[in-house]
Amino acid sequence: MAKPNKKMPERSVDIICAKCKTLLFKYKKGGKGALTKCWKERIVADYTTTPCQCPGCGSVFARETLVRGTPAFKVVGGKVTMK
Repeated sequence: MAKPNKKMPERSVDIICAKCKTLLFKYKKGGKGALTKCWKERIVADYTTTPCQCPGCGSVFARETLVRGTPAFKVVGGKVTMK
C-alpha cells in the first residue's frame, strides 16, 4: 500500500473534543470525508498534554498506531468533531 502524500493539504481544520469542546489539534486534512485517522506528520499544533487524551475532561479519543508504516492516531468514532 502507498504511504500518505508528503505534500501537506491546503485545508486546515480544528479537532475538538465532542464532550467538553476543548481544542485538541490543528490538523491539515485532505479530502472531504469523515475523520478516521490523523497522520502525526500533518498535525500543525498539538494542544494535548498526554497523547490521545483530552486535557479538559480526560477522555481517551484515539489510539496510537502505525498505518502503512507511518505513525498515526486512529480516532474513536464520536469522540471528536471538526471545525
